[in-house]
Amino acid sequence: MPSLSEAFQAHPVYLHHKHPDFNSLQEQLPDSYAWTQPDSDHHSNNTTTSTVPVIDFKDPNASNLIGHACKTWGVFQLVNHGIPMNLFTDIQTACLALFSLPLHQKLKAARSPDGVSGYGRARISSFFPKLMWSECFTILDSPLHLFLQLWPQDYAKYCEIVKEYEAAMKKLAAKLMCLVLASLGISKEDIKWAGPRGEFNGACAALHLNSYPSCPDPDRAMGLAAHTDSTLLTILHQNNVSGLQVLKDGEGWVALPPLAGGLVINIGDLLHILSNGLYPSVLHRVRVNRSWQRFSVAYLYGPPTNVEISPNEKLVGPGRPCLYRSVTWNEYLGKKAKHFNKALSAVRVSSSINGLFDVREDQNNDFQVG
Repeated sequence: MPSLSEAFQAHPVYLHHKHPDFNSLQEQLPDSYAWTQPDSDHHSNNTTTSTVPVIDFKDPNASNLIGHACKTWGVFQLVNHGIPMNLFTDIQTACLALFSLPLHQKLKAARSPDGVSGYGRARISSFFPKLMWSECFTILDSPLHLFLQLWPQDYAKYCEIVKEYEAAMKKLAAKLMCLVLASLGISKEDIKWAGPRGEFNGACAALHLNSYPSCPDPDRAMGLAAHTDSTLLTILHQNNVSGLQVLKDGEGWVALPPLAGGLVINIGDLLHILSNGLYPSVLHRVRVNRSWQRFSVAYLYGPPTNVEISPNEKLVGPGRPCLYRSVTWNEYLGKKAKHFNKALSAVRVSSSINGLFDVREDQNNDFQVG
């Protein structure tokens, strides 16, 4: 089976700016980080009263609630999910320890242009003329080699934290997939790689640690530009600092504040394809602030790399044409690396559902920079 990293090797990203030391940039925002002066609709915090749905995982009606949230928002917050709070504390400790290291130490585990694992800037940086006020660290498979570079003495402790966190996320992601599929009228038996008990053991995933340092001019900076994820699902833990925003059709950008013990679940492009456009892959971005550093941990969850993802046959019929062709995650990552937020267009075979156009492309075109 091809590895997830092969897609990145085939599409290297060369970021020509040096890695910044954000501690030295606290007095004035450099021009390279100053985005276009925001207008009141696209860039500033929205005053809408809308709130992202919060769903209790133990609710007997959880599947229907999840389905409604996926269809109307493409994102929801999940509580009572069973993940121990100490795991969140531990992974935040690891984030703080990692991003507090001196820059020269972090660069010992720097990500290569054709790699996915290691320290660096967001891969989407290459699509924008301005830099983002953030740094990240991606873990694909074992973090041992990378952590040996960062913590020659303490690597084992942090490896164990990552191992436990990933194991917990994998179990939760499988449970979520079963509920999301059920909300679409799809059983685990309809998905060949789901396994006999719906454990989805063949799934691929990556762990993405993010840091958004305090910023001297947050109104002109961008932590992470608007994008959708290539995943089936992304499970996000955020610390107690706000910054995440999602695009709600007809309302603009909506803040998604941290919820104690909660997890943000957002739909990715592959689930949008599998649902034949019923569940939108949500556009999201991150703003920064003047006083506090924000951390988040994203579990990027997808299918086995060689499994073809296509609109499920139960969601295709005379009144609902098939919107997308089959695509593997590896192939789609290649499309994403080339087309970014227009990647879905590159695998689309039909644009209408009963005369209505799929909204993804219009939104992606309008809100890339914010």
